[in-house]
Amino acid sequence: MQTLISTNPANNATVGEVTVTTLPEITAKVQNAQRAKRAWKMLGAAQRALMLRPLYALIIQHKDEIAQLITQEMGKPITAAHSEIKYALDYLQDFLDCGPGYIANEITVQEGATKHEIVYEPLGVAACIAPWNYPFSNFIVNVIPLLITGNTVVFKHSEECPLVGQYADSLMQQLNLPEGVYAQVYGEGTVGQQLVEQDINLISFTGSSKTGHALAAIAGKKGIKAVLEMGGSDPAVIFEDAPLDEIIPQIYARRFDNCGQICCAVKRLIVHESIYDTVVEKLVDYLRTIKVGDPLDPSTQIGPLAALRQLELLESQVAASLAQGAVVAIGGKKAAEKVGVYYLPTVLTHIHRDMSVWKEEIFGPVLPIMAFRTEEEAIMLANDTPYGLSAVVFSADKERGYRVAAQIDAGCVDINFASHWRPCNPFGGYKASGLGRIYGKWGFQELCQVKVIAQ
Repeated sequence: MQTLISTNPANNATVGEVTVTTLPEITAKVQNAQRAKRAWKMLGAAQRALMLRPLYALIIQHKDEIAQLITQEMGKPITAAHSEIKYALDYLQDFLDCGPGYIANEITVQEGATKHEIVYEPLGVAACIAPWNYPFSNFIVNVIPLLITGNTVVFKHSEECPLVGQYADSLMQQLNLPEGVYAQVYGEGTVGQQLVEQDINLISFTGSSKTGHALAAIAGKKGIKAVLEMGGSDPAVIFEDAPLDEIIPQIYARRFDNCGQICCAVKRLIVHESIYDTVVEKLVDYLRTIKVGDPLDPSTQIGPLAALRQLELLESQVAASLAQGAVVAIGGKKAAEKVGVYYLPTVLTHIHRDMSVWKEEIFGPVLPIMAFRTEEEAIMLANDTPYGLSAVVFSADKERGYRVAAQIDAGCVDINFASHWRPCNPFGGYKASGLGRIYGKWGFQELCQVKVIAQ
C-alpha cells in the first residue's frame, strides 16, 4: 500500500498522509460514475442543487478546522485561509441559487405551433483535477458546477494538499448522494494520468499550462471536451496620472497575496518612465512593512511557499534574470533564518524582455518592473507574453483606461480599482492561459452538451 505524505512548508513537519489510489480503484470509480450518470441527469438541475445545498451549512460548521488544515498543509496565512473559505461560500451560494437558471431551457423559435428549444444536457463523467494554491475553494468551484449541470465526477486534488482533499471528500459523503455521482482519488501526477485515460466524457482542469496542454492532447485523441484554466503572467500598467499612494496597496495585494501563488496575480509591472523611480521606491517602502512569518500567527501577511520545489524553481528563475542584468530592489533570496520554505517579497528592476522573470510564469513573491514611454509601448509590453489570463490598467483618464484595456489580450481586465471577481462573471484566458470559461452562465454552459429540440 503506497501512501502520500503531506508536509507543512512552514516547518517541514509531517501533517498527515493518505493512501494512494490504485489503478483498479480508479477504474472502478469511473465505472461507478458511468453507471450513475443517467439517473443523476434525469433528476434535473433544481433537484441536484437541492441535494448539494446542505454542503453550505457543513462548511460553515467546520470552517475553523478547514482553515487550520489549509494553513498547515500549504502555508497560507490563517487570516487568508478564512478569506478563502468565505470566497468558496460566496461562489457556492451563487452556484446553488443561480446554477439551475444558468442552464434552463431556452426557446429560439416560437412560430404558431412550431417551437425550437435549446436544452443543456450533461456531458457525462468528468475527470476533475485541481491545484493546491487555493485548496478548498478550488474544490468548490471545480466540482460543484459539474454536479449541478448533471455530470458525475471523479475528482483528484493536488498531491500538495491531499488532506484538504480528504476533508472535502468527508463533507461530500455526508450529503448521501447516489452511489457513483461523486468520488475522489489520491496521488501524484501518475494518478491523474491514469484517471484521464479511463472511460470519461470530459476533462476539467485547473493548473499549469504545460499539464493543461498535455490534457488537451489527450482530450483531442479521445474526442471529448476539455475545460482548462491554466497559468498567467498578468500585466499591470500604471500611467503617469495614476494616484500612486492608493495604487501601491493594490499592487501589493495583486502580486503578493498567497505568497504570489495565484494564476491571475500581477506578475509584470509596466510603469510610465516619468514615475518609474517613485513607484519602485514606494513599493519597496511598503514591502518593508510586511510581516513574513508563521502562517498560524494572525498578524502574518506572507507565509511560506507551498513546497520546496516551488522555492527551487523560483530561485532558478531569479538567478537566471540576475545573471542577465536584473537588479534586486528588495528581497531576492530565501529567508535564511526560517526553517520552512520561505522566500522574501522581491522587487526586480533593470528588466528586459528576454529574462526568465518576464518570459515565464513566476509563481511566488517576485515582481519585475519595466518602464514604458508611450501608450502603444505599454500595450505591446502587456501583450508580450504567451499568456492572457487577466490584467489591470491604472489611469485617471477613464477613456484611456478603457482604450488600453480593450487592446490587452486577456480574459479579464480591471480598470483602476474595479474587480471582475463576481460569481456571475466568466473567468478564463486567451492564448496559453486556457480553453473555455468557468463561473456564471457561460461557465455552466461550458460543462454541457447543447441540444436543439424542434417541434
